[in-house]
Parts: sequence; structure tokens; C-alpha cells
Amino acid sequence: ERSKALLQSCLSDYLPYDTVRRPFRVQEEYKPKTGERELGTTYQKDYNAHKIQPVTLVRPLERKHTMGGKLDTIPTYQDDYRSWEVQRREPSKVDHIYHPPTEKFGNPTTFQDDFAPRELNPRQSYKPPCMARLSDVPFDSTTSHRTSYIAHQLAPKFVKLKEEYRPNNQPFEDLTTHRSDFKGLAGPLAKSCKPEKAKVISNAHFNGVTEFQDHFQPWLVSLPEVRKTKEYIPPPGSMDFNSTSHLDYVKHEISPAVPIRPISNPRITNAPFQGNTTMKEDFKAWDICQQEIIKKQQEIPKPTGKFYDLTTFKSHYIPHQIIPAQSFKPVQVILPNPAHFQDETMYRTEYTPKKQEMCPANYPSPPGYVYVNTDCHGHKFFRQLTPEFSFKLIV
Repeated sequence: ERSKALLQSCLSDYLPYDTVRRPFRVQEEYKPKTGERELGTTYQKDYNAHKIQPVTLVRPLERKHTMGGKLDTIPTYQDDYRSWEVQRREPSKVDHIYHPPTEKFGNPTTFQDDFAPRELNPRQSYKPPCMARLSDVPFDSTTSHRTSYIAHQLAPKFVKLKEEYRPNNQPFEDLTTHRSDFKGLAGPLAKSCKPEKAKVISNAHFNGVTEFQDHFQPWLVSLPEVRKTKEYIPPPGSMDFNSTSHLDYVKHEISPAVPIRPISNPRITNAPFQGNTTMKEDFKAWDICQQEIIKKQQEIPKPTGKFYDLTTFKSHYIPHQIIPAQSFKPVQVILPNPAHFQDETMYRTEYTPKKQEMCPANYPSPPGYVYVNTDCHGHKFFRQLTPEFSFKLIV
């Protein structure tokens, strides 16, 4: 009943408005221009052809030096390599064999001992009961769009005719300056600026005497004097450790120092406490004036009156009514195609399933490989039989 009342209030408040249809612009028919198109440019008219001299090549011709001998592809590492037998290291792990117990485990847990099963009490629901009643009136699915919609027939779409291609009558000049001026002349090779390395070879016997050996004069140098240390001789007799302070010192008996601080003996009196001091009696409170801020006076006086915020843009601006741009986009109408959709592709027609090859590492002895050795981690190394593509397989 409440929904019916809301529906009636909406229908009573609804006011239909007159809709104005947007004007439709008719597209003009395309008319091609008559006459021939002039393809000449100012560059073609004003261009003056100049004679260009041929460019001299600085780079010499590349000469490939080939040898007729056969290339030996066996390296020295492959020729001189000798495979050594590597002994496998024994594992240092202690063998621990697990023996399951023969007796049945019958010790209960603390959870089994302390757990008491209880009945589940469902939580009380505070959700109010649903009081809505379904209407017996059949649903009216008519809308204003369905009742007011008018199907209009679409005008045929304008199709622009494709112009015919008109080739140019003038021949294409594809001759470049490189083609016209290039001459494959063989020039001399560039001379090396590196000086030639000439060895100075002499057949004369090398005399080991030098100028330093000829003019050196040995001088007599005296040896440094070595001072001998004297032997330590201990003094005779015993050492006397007594001093004058030790012999003349007289010991006096000293009484302990008497403390100057009086013994605290608190006495409780009923007399009022006299808290007057000379400071309180002689002190006079003086009036203190707050010092003014030393601020420089402003040279420019502050403006008075209301601020005039009207600008030239505000005063000269004239608001104009905005006219929305007309849309020339045609109404999209999707027409169903009765033809069957062909979903076949080139990939589907030309696809050939390939057989999945098995990895050679899955075999206990891979075909086409020779066992080499086993490392300390237990990985087996194999070598391929064909010498062209030789690599190692690790299992």
C-alpha cells in the first residue's frame, strides 16, 4: 500500500514537457572540380641546375687477403687435455635406520582429558520480521520510452566516389650525383707514418769498463770509534734505609675532632612563626612600565577608504550566450546479419600438432651420450657423441 501511495504521488506531481527536436543538417552532395590540376611548384620554376664536380674518394679500396690453406679447428686444449679419474668421496653421514615402535600409542592428551562436549546454542537473531506483502496485480512493464518512441526510417548514407588515379606525364628522374659522377678508380694504398724499426748490431766485443770505473778515486775513510761500556761493580757493605724523618719523628696521641654542628633537638611550641625578614620590611615594589617597540615609521601612508576592485576586463566584458555545436554523427543502428559467422582462421586450418620430445635426462642411460664422471654432490656428467655439437649433460 505504501508503494502504491508513492507511485500515485509521483504520477500526480509529474508534468510533461514539450520536447523540441534538434534540427538535422542535410549533407551536401560532393561535386568534383573540373579541369586539370597544376602540379608545378615555385621550387621547380626558380631552381637553377649547377654543374657539380666529382667527389674524390679518400677511403682506399678494401682488399681481402685470403689464404688457400685448410683451417685446423682442433684447439690446443682439446688436443692436450687428458681426462683424470676422479674418485668419488664417501659420504660421512651416519646411517640411521628408523624402526617404528611395535606397541600401540595409548597415552591420551590433555585436550582429550579436559574437553567436555557441549550443545551448540544458536545466537538469537535481532533482525525484524519481514512484513512486506507481495502485490497480486500483474507487473506493468510499459514505459514512457516504449509508448512514445517512433521508429523513423533512416536516409541512405552518402557515399563519396573514389577519384581515378592520374599518373604524371613527366618521366621520373632517378639519376643521382653519386651514380653520374662516381668512377671506381683504384688509388694507391695509404703510406704508414710509423718509422721502420732498425736494429743496431755491432760485432765488436763489449768492454765492461765504464766512465765511473775509470774516474773513481777511492778515499781512505777512518772507522767509527766504538765506546766500551764499563763493568758494574756493586758497592761493598749493606745499605742503610733509615732517614732523618724516620729517626726524628715523635708520635703524639691525638684526640678526635669535636663536631661544630649543634645537636638537633626539635622542640614543639605553640607560638606563631615569625617570618618577617629585613628583605620583606625594606623592599619597595616599583611600578614597571613596558618598553615601547622601537619600530621605524612607515614612509608610505596607508590607503583609506574602500578598495576599488573593478578591472578593465570586468568593465569591458560582455557575456554572450553559448550555442552548442551541432553533432553530425549518424545514429548507430545495428542490423542483424542473417549470414552464418565463419570463425575458421589460418591458424586453425594450418596448425599441425607436434610430438613432445622427452628430455634425455629422464633416461637412466641417455641415448647418444657417454658417461664421463660423477661429482661430490651426486650429479652425473655425460658427453654427446657427435663432435659438432659437444656439450655436457648434467643429471
